[in-house]
Amino acid sequence: MPNATEPSSTISFASSSYLSNCSSAYYAPVAAPSPPVRPAAPDGGTNLEVLSLSKLSSNLERLLVDTEFDCTDAEIMVEGAPVGVHRCILAARSRFFRELFSRGGSGGAPREGKPRFDMDELVPGGRVGREAFMVFLSYLYTGKLKPAPQDVSICVDRFCAHDACPPAIGFAVELMYASSVFQIVELVSLLQRRLLNFVEKALVEDVIPILQVASHSKLNQLLSHCVQRVARSDLDDIALEKKLPQEVADEIRSLRRTSQPKESNVTVDPVHEKRIKRIHRALDSDDVELVKLLLNESGVNLDDTYALHYAAAYCDSKVIAELLDLGSANVNLKNDKGYTPLHVAAMRREPKVIVSLLTKGASALETAADGQNAVRICRRLTRAKDYFTRTEQGQESNKNKLCIDILEREMRRNPMVGEDAVTSPLLADDLHMKLLYLENRVAFARLFFPAEAKVAMEIAHADTTSEFTGLPKSRSSSNLRDVDLNETPVVQNKRLRSRVDALTKTVELGRRYFPNCSQVLDKFLEDDLPDLFYLQKGNPDEQKIKKLRFCELKEDVKKAFSKDKAGSLLSGLSSLSSSSSSPKD
Repeated sequence: MPNATEPSSTISFASSSYLSNCSSAYYAPVAAPSPPVRPAAPDGGTNLEVLSLSKLSSNLERLLVDTEFDCTDAEIMVEGAPVGVHRCILAARSRFFRELFSRGGSGGAPREGKPRFDMDELVPGGRVGREAFMVFLSYLYTGKLKPAPQDVSICVDRFCAHDACPPAIGFAVELMYASSVFQIVELVSLLQRRLLNFVEKALVEDVIPILQVASHSKLNQLLSHCVQRVARSDLDDIALEKKLPQEVADEIRSLRRTSQPKESNVTVDPVHEKRIKRIHRALDSDDVELVKLLLNESGVNLDDTYALHYAAAYCDSKVIAELLDLGSANVNLKNDKGYTPLHVAAMRREPKVIVSLLTKGASALETAADGQNAVRICRRLTRAKDYFTRTEQGQESNKNKLCIDILEREMRRNPMVGEDAVTSPLLADDLHMKLLYLENRVAFARLFFPAEAKVAMEIAHADTTSEFTGLPKSRSSSNLRDVDLNETPVVQNKRLRSRVDALTKTVELGRRYFPNCSQVLDKFLEDDLPDLFYLQKGNPDEQKIKKLRFCELKEDVKKAFSKDKAGSLLSGLSSLSSSSSSPKD
């Protein structure tokens, strides 16, 4: 583990005494200030006011979660199931609901005299799921924003740090739609900061939902960041046209034209481009016969137009099957981004398209430029809820899980399958980002409950792998002593993957045995820790505020630890805990 006196790209702590003593050497040179104290009333009115507000928040939350006595007076249908609400509370907190309820009537047939409204009609496209709506309601009732439920905010890719994967982004986007449409300004502001943090971390394809909600909600700052991010990327014009509002797509194209150097003007054959667009329009019309006619007349072929990629992304599965039957397309052809048609189908998560490609020889082992194969792409897009929820007999299987199962079965058919075969340098960079997050998260876990974290690391064999301290110095300097000339890309990938596996298992053990503590860590890392040097950055006043926030975190950890210790899941590790497990005052 890193020495506290040595520079490192991760945060390391020697003992839990740093947490209990905010004036220790760790916080030098600026001592943490005492929290501001409001003058108390002679009768202790300030404390009574805080206690009363806290009790009011808890009592209102019971109205939302208590199923023994239902006193709701309206229902909102979300994903086909009713959610009971109290119109007086929603009307008091939201002008949108006040105007909706004042108009009278209901969006559907009332049940037991309760008016019923449909989320599909309240929010464009019904873009707010049940879990996101329940968290939103909890905020309206209590004034507190709960952490995102893990089953809908993390993916099932075991190499993912879950700090900017599609489920995490998707949940925040759903909350933003609810907050914007229902006009909760303070929550919009909070979520906009969270989404801004996602924009630079996420893959450009995953920025599209953020851009869409920013455009819909007229969040100019967030929209500007998304536009700049997409304009710098290699996202193709077809995706811009299909997924973005016309004015936003035009702005991105304009930015790209102005940012290109004059000497790098790429000559484009307008006739060739026109032929490609005509074939794509024929595919949009599901007219494969017209595609054949255009191919014969134009002199281009399916590979020239990336027809399989286009159909895998946007067309019906029958169109894919008919194109494949023509037998003139390379089913494993890679486009400019390194994606095969199967990679594109995995992003779409349509089982029929995936099966059609596999039966015609598509390879599940092919990797994209970032080192991901089709099953990893699909896993990264799939929520834990969709993958692990048990399907009852006769119930339709979740498409995401079905796609993963199909691809994994295909990979098991090939004895050469193995992630060690991937040697892309971009994959190593991706692992660097994941490792930096995991190392930092485990370092905080070791600070808050060192004995338990040590046990989890030993079980996961994290102590037998070498710690990752950031990008090699050789990338930014010429010091050859820092370079291991005997380490090939394959060996480096094995070393990085071994550390990722160990730290990922450590975090998973933490989530299992310390779920409440893990939620506190998740929220802190998501909201308050934009980078690894959080406490060292900023002017002295900013550092004081940050360190004060870190000290206040002790109380949250203590409460969470008490809840975890009272739970049955801790029984397996309780005998191994030490007196330093719970942070001291």
